[in-house]
Amino acid sequence: MPSIAEKILAAKADKDVVSPGEIIEADVDYVMVNDVTGMPAFEVFEEFGTEPLREKIVLIPDHYVPNKDVPSAEQAKSMREFAGRYDIGNYFEVGRGGVCHQLMIEEGFVAPGRLIVGADSHTCSYGALGAFATGVGSTEAAAVMATGRLWFKVPESLKFIVEGDLSKWVMGKDVILNIIGDIGVSGALYTSMEFYGSTIDGLPLADRISISNMAIEAGGKAGIIPPDDKVFDYLKGRVRGPYSGIYADDDAVYSEVFEYDASDFVPTVAKPFLPSNTAPASELSGIEIQQAYLGSCTNGRIEDFRVAAEILKGKRIRASVRLIVVPSTKRVYEQALREGLIQVFLDADAFVSGPTCGACLGGYMGVLAKGEVCVSSTNRNFIGRMGHPKSEVYLASPAVVAASALTGHITDPGDLM
Repeated sequence: MPSIAEKILAAKADKDVVSPGEIIEADVDYVMVNDVTGMPAFEVFEEFGTEPLREKIVLIPDHYVPNKDVPSAEQAKSMREFAGRYDIGNYFEVGRGGVCHQLMIEEGFVAPGRLIVGADSHTCSYGALGAFATGVGSTEAAAVMATGRLWFKVPESLKFIVEGDLSKWVMGKDVILNIIGDIGVSGALYTSMEFYGSTIDGLPLADRISISNMAIEAGGKAGIIPPDDKVFDYLKGRVRGPYSGIYADDDAVYSEVFEYDASDFVPTVAKPFLPSNTAPASELSGIEIQQAYLGSCTNGRIEDFRVAAEILKGKRIRASVRLIVVPSTKRVYEQALREGLIQVFLDADAFVSGPTCGACLGGYMGVLAKGEVCVSSTNRNFIGRMGHPKSEVYLASPAVVAASALTGHITDPGDLM
């Protein structure tokens, strides 16, 4: 009667069963590091004095690329040199990759039943495809590079059931914001969040990724959605190596079960300074914005751009607003070009960038000044997250971001359209 998380961890630890709280050592399928977390991982790895397990390592520069200054250039250089020195094939140079989590999925590293770790907290995104994926520190990443294994404490599992049809303009981002608003940023601390119900089944893969991506914002160790035909179809011709879907037993034991009616969900915004500080977008129309951001590992996919473009087409954003649009990967950028979405954004007076994490973490590009307000499709709105500590970030779906860019204040797209 184990959950998905327990079954995956048991399989990777070569055990029949594992129990919550148990410490195990498990085989890891892939380990990913980015330009920020890579340098310390490489330094630790060199101390081992061994050859890396090349086929398990994925190196993706994305946070400070293109490099903004000498320190960020040194970070990127260390990754480039490590890849060259050890002949790491899975290295995605600037211009050939994108934001790490979307790229991991696009490039077929992620598949049902796999155990994946990444030196980035939003590695939990891969649970949308039925994997157990979680963030680790650079030291742990180095250990996996050397041994292919890592210790884990088996988490308890929580079950989230969402039933019914979502209203127009309500997206996966709104689903997870409502859940986090309900349980709080520690409500799923060190647990595996598993998502079920007709609402989840009906969501496109892009929206499911948004949900799994933000499991960490509730304290979750993983955010897993059982794989179905949408996942299997996506992986055809893409996935690297064999895989098997793993599902919870019908009588799986969860430490708690949460049930929601999708008809209760509306376009939702997380106010500063926590993802759990949520309110309906329609109640925040008095909040003026100076910047709107569309992109990131949470909402930088082609489906997100289609929704935003539907709202923006034939219109121009308010003169007092900066709209920054960042495709999550080169593939997303190319698809948006083919579909004419980039032209829609340019016609609306948006600034369109190549793939990068820069603005999301306040690293560079789109950094906020004192007193400025941004409505953002990213995943965190902590103090100073996108710039000055006295700036503010409101988290929202691509639909809310686009509508707000047109009006100059936080806007429910239903009120606009």
